[in-house]
Amino acid sequence: MTDNSPLKNKSFAFAVRIIDLHKYLCSRQQEYIMSKQLLRSGTAIGALVREAEQAESKADFIHKLAIALKEANETEYWILLLCETNYLTLQQGESILKDLKELLKLLTTIVKTTKQKLNAKI
Repeated sequence: MTDNSPLKNKSFAFAVRIIDLHKYLCSRQQEYIMSKQLLRSGTAIGALVREAEQAESKADFIHKLAIALKEANETEYWILLLCETNYLTLQQGESILKDLKELLKLLTTIVKTTKQKLNAKI
């Protein structure tokens, strides 16, 4: 991945949104537990993408992005739960879920394509 990588850029921008959302949930909604879980999983996505840049092998690269995919799925869970419990409005939830869906699609495509290329070499 390069500095022009859409995945790298989108995961960083998403982490910034998650941090802002965490601040909002703590200050305005007085919600601390779920927002902390959201903060951890939502920012882990970009951190794992950055780790994958320095992967020791294609298998390591796939592994790190697969973990990022798991974190993205967990993040979706926390967002849905925050919406369902009325800490987030439907509009707020849909907005951030739209960004998350883009990340999920990118991660899924990259992991799948890299696995296919790796298996083709074997």
